[in-house]
Amino acid sequence: MPKKPKPAGAKTSPSTRVSSTEPVLLSGGNPQIVKADGDAPVQAYIDAMPGWKSDVGRRLDALIDRTAPNVRKAVRWNTPFYGIEGHGWFLAFHCFTKYVKVTFLNGTSLQPLPPIESKVQNTRYLHIYEDDQIDEELMVKWIRQASELPGDKLF
Repeated sequence: MPKKPKPAGAKTSPSTRVSSTEPVLLSGGNPQIVKADGDAPVQAYIDAMPGWKSDVGRRLDALIDRTAPNVRKAVRWNTPFYGIEGHGWFLAFHCFTKYVKVTFLNGTSLQPLPPIESKVQNTRYLHIYEDDQIDEELMVKWIRQASELPGDKLF
């Protein structure tokens, strides 16, 4: 059965908009980006992160590039993933309403441990809020350690 057209002036919800070139923001302001490999979809995700969160995304991406120069990037499940070919994914981040969640997929092996426990075995998190100062020295330490460990084999 054909769909009925919307009445003139009816609003289209962001999740059903198809004509816009801007990514749709899902709950918590997380950008909806098509699953793809490479730097371009990750940069599209970062560019679409709302407000202060895009600055956090750019800083994280730059730290990862600098610390793990052979990093492989992709977007999966509306989330940027970072991995090393043959080792798997080691880090991802995701927008929530009040913070950016950094996921260390083998976080229980990092020293010191990232602060937030997960229900997922071996995973640990760091939440970055708007006014937080990123401890770049600690982030580099975690990124270096994580990139040298066997990661999640999702690719």
